[in-house]
Amino acid sequence: VYIVYLGINQFHDPILTSKFHIQVLSDVFASEEDAKRSILYSYSNSFSGFSAKLNSSQATILAKKKILRAGMDKVVSVFRSKTLKLHTTRSWDFLGLTLDETRVTPMESTNGQDVVVGIFDTGVWPESESFQEKPGMRPIPSSWKGVCVEGEKFEPAKACNRKLIGARYYLKGFEQEYGPLNMSGNPEYRSARDFLGHGTHTASTAAGSIVKNASFFGIGQGTARGGAPWARVAVYKICWGINGVGSCTEADILAAFNDALQDGVHVISASFGATPPLSPFFASSADIGSFHAMQLGITVVFSAGNDGPEPSLVQNVAPWSLCVAASTIDRSFPTEIVLDRNFTIMGQSIISKEIKGRLANAITYFVDGVCSLGNWNKKLATGRVVLCFYTPGLVYEIAQVAVKTAKGMGLIFAEPFTKPIADVDDDIPTLHVDINQGTIIGNYLAESLKLPVVQISPSKTIIGKSPAPTVVYFSSRGPSSISPDILKPDITAPGINILAAWPPQTPPTLQPSDDRLVRWNFQSGTSMSCPHVTGVGALLKSVHPGWSPAATRSAIMTTAYTRDASHDSILAGGSMAGSTPFDMGAGHINPLKAMDPGLIYDMKTSDYILFLCNMGYTQERIERIVLPSPGVDTNCKNMHGPNANINYPSISVPNLRSPITIKRTVRNVGCGKKTTVYFGVAKEPDGVEVVIWPRVLIFSPSKQEISYYITLKPLKKSEGRYDFGEIVWSDGFHHVRSPLVVLVNNSDDFTM
Repeated sequence: VYIVYLGINQFHDPILTSKFHIQVLSDVFASEEDAKRSILYSYSNSFSGFSAKLNSSQATILAKKKILRAGMDKVVSVFRSKTLKLHTTRSWDFLGLTLDETRVTPMESTNGQDVVVGIFDTGVWPESESFQEKPGMRPIPSSWKGVCVEGEKFEPAKACNRKLIGARYYLKGFEQEYGPLNMSGNPEYRSARDFLGHGTHTASTAAGSIVKNASFFGIGQGTARGGAPWARVAVYKICWGINGVGSCTEADILAAFNDALQDGVHVISASFGATPPLSPFFASSADIGSFHAMQLGITVVFSAGNDGPEPSLVQNVAPWSLCVAASTIDRSFPTEIVLDRNFTIMGQSIISKEIKGRLANAITYFVDGVCSLGNWNKKLATGRVVLCFYTPGLVYEIAQVAVKTAKGMGLIFAEPFTKPIADVDDDIPTLHVDINQGTIIGNYLAESLKLPVVQISPSKTIIGKSPAPTVVYFSSRGPSSISPDILKPDITAPGINILAAWPPQTPPTLQPSDDRLVRWNFQSGTSMSCPHVTGVGALLKSVHPGWSPAATRSAIMTTAYTRDASHDSILAGGSMAGSTPFDMGAGHINPLKAMDPGLIYDMKTSDYILFLCNMGYTQERIERIVLPSPGVDTNCKNMHGPNANINYPSISVPNLRSPITIKRTVRNVGCGKKTTVYFGVAKEPDGVEVVIWPRVLIFSPSKQEISYYITLKPLKKSEGRYDFGEIVWSDGFHHVRSPLVVLVNNSDDFTM
């Protein structure tokens, strides 16, 4: 399947646009009927393009149209429809959005009822309490044009209400790639109903209704709710299960964008992506869809990916969307391990029942003590809790499968300090301990004359005792591999052991052998941090309905914090060091501060045109994708300066060889009725002189927007090393912070 992208919709009529798509496609088929049979989707609402079954020769012919032909059928890009993967309670309290009966906070405010949150994921379990309308919900906003589509075990009259106001599903791209949806032995629903659970979880995290006494078998008990609990929810099922793994084809993703932008969503949450190498921006359905969303004032939030902690593997890096890293919250699940009733050590797990057996060393069952299936010596570990140690390349999931295959009853997995994270046991009850603890247990085992009796208690829930937030080790890191002069990720948010709604007919581990049924489940990943930012975006939309997506992103980024609850630097999981902007972007999201950021860095169409020009796009192609408006110049000859000059809330200079001056423009969104004075301070990256001019910004009722300049001068000889600083503007109450990322690259021509 190939996607043919034609840019903005020139016809403004879906029927005419679809006919035109058939006409374009007919050039590479013997007849119009053959062209009609080949087409999967005609994208004719919010932009123009189509997906179709083509061979490489046909795709090449269509791609050349952008060179050989003038007129309406000019093609912007032709690319293969790839398959993207999913990036798979207490978190809102940790973010400061508490439910307070004594005052109205953004969480309780019912003003957000006119905001619609679109969830691009695996569907929804509509009967969940998270998607039930609450007393006092007003009628569905008249601006809403979406629908609830009937399908297998999904009756719109029963499934949808004033809370869940839209539900669509997209299957053509998936079935073209993988064949008909296999229902036997691969549970799925040919409808917007969710089996995998991922979509139900993310939707309830972003905008689920307030539900009391939610827990996972008593663990993590509390009130569950989304970040914007009064917002409306519209789900777009684009990801389908293959043996428990969610797969999302680009043809289906672009079809969902085509509908959602027409339906009237205000914020979109998209927890999926593809590991680098990254495609060019307009050969990516996510980047195309989010670009057109941005032009319509719709904020799109993506997950950064789960490929950390190595650098440069961050995904979803376009400057017109938000990219979210994952971090911990201050909730832990200590689980007591007692050996021979006289020796106790504390691990981390999510275990609801007591386990009692004998402790055994991995070397008894696995060659060299490496717990993997390939090393299993065929001895059975029946009745044994096996102690396994991390080795490079051996993750705990591999050890789980190996110990379960050996018929073990439990696993104690010892791993580096930065890795132990409690998890719902996927295959076998698993205790996570650090290397020191594992060594102590191993030494006790070695000195015992017989295998010790091990007793593992059900996990407890402890709040406020662990340093938080910490950027989790698997969260994908920057810099961007395709545009390093735009800092990504933008922000970090809670993504570890998030408790949210779950389909009650889906096992919490997705394993067929798991016979437990739950309505709430723990999940981890940047998939979980993404909807946290989506929820905040929905709140911001309700408080500031006139803000652009860039203004929303700016408010979220410039108010983020970079210190944990103990006022120390936020740790970078996967190392023992503090986080850098490549780990956490501007820092950890602070929803209440984002409501009142003081100043914002907004972006104009000219900013995006400068970026596209610098990325090599021609005026001809830019005109095809940018909505025309008075005064907009798409001529790249008139666009000057590097991408560092784009009015982004962060500053990234990946190749500083000589002094450079960068421009930024801020708008006062605080109190506009009186004169406000902001003072600028720079924290300099190592070996870089930073000069801000002017150092004082004076805003008045008649002057709410001011530009300033930053000059960066290298003071050292360096190559291949990034250094970090920041620019902060403050009026005494607001602190508007921008990360500053600089790579001095002058070892060949350095002179003082």
